Amino acid sequence: MVREGNTILTLDNGYHLWTRTDNAGGDIKLLCLHGGPGGNHEYYENFAEKLSNLNVQVTMYDQLGSWYSDQPDFTQQDNIDKFLHMDYFVDEIEEVRQKLNLTDFYLIGQSWGGALVQEYALKYPQHLKGIIISSMTDNIQEYMDNINAIRAKEFTDEELAFLQDCEARNDFNEQYEELIDRLNRDYIDRKQPEAIRHLTSTIGEQVYNYFQGDNEFVVTGKLAGWDRSQDIHKIQLPTLITYGEHESMPLAAGKRMAETIPHARFVTTPNGGHHHMVDNAPVYFEHLIQFLQDVEKNKVIS
Repeated sequence: MVREGNTILTLDNGYHLWTRTDNAGGDIKLLCLHGGPGGNHEYYENFAEKLSNLNVQVTMYDQLGSWYSDQPDFTQQDNIDKFLHMDYFVDEIEEVRQKLNLTDFYLIGQSWGGALVQEYALKYPQHLKGIIISSMTDNIQEYMDNINAIRAKEFTDEELAFLQDCEARNDFNEQYEELIDRLNRDYIDRKQPEAIRHLTSTIGEQVYNYFQGDNEFVVTGKLAGWDRSQDIHKIQLPTLITYGEHESMPLAAGKRMAETIPHARFVTTPNGGHHHMVDNAPVYFEHLIQFLQDVEKNKVIS
């Protein structure tokens, strides 16, 4: 059985991951994947409490390069080659699963974590009971199209030209950051409690910048081109796809994904941004609880 509280896992590669399990021994097992890339687990810290009526064991961890876990020197090319690719992080999930002896469990991922959920479900479906994809599409191009549409809608022509000029010159100055913060407040972190504001200062910048770019409203890193839209129909697991109604991911993508995955359900959270589990927790957890209850009762997910 998984131990209650904090556990440091030593990976086969020698690095260490911070993990935490709440309500160890609970009937339902849930493993949580944070976003970023390079984010951390902190917006999952209340999940055990919120899901206590279902007796859910909640395990979270910080991925390699993230706040509580080891952070290799990613200025070294060999570390980039070994670790900064999707396959590494998918297999990291599997190693965490093995070392914590998790079987027949649910896997939830937010944003980047939602991409990892899809990849893991395609590679290791035999270990899973169900998956939850929170605020993530199945391809980056639709996301890029949506954030570009948001930028065009929210900024004047002059502001948009300024942003584009700064990005072309790699000059992310104070005025640039102020404009991007307007988008963050509307589409990413609408409620902005301390735990969420804290995520910005604790981001694993080397990992985030390598995969994503400077901020949530550009994609200049290695995630550009990621596309699983032709493969997700192979996911046969019960699937919950949950989006905020006012977020950076295109809602149309979530609806299409739910129509493509055979046993999937699409739900949205009013007044929720990209972190809608924080922006409107009551509705977010209502949807999550209903999904878990339905799967546990062997109801068909649709």
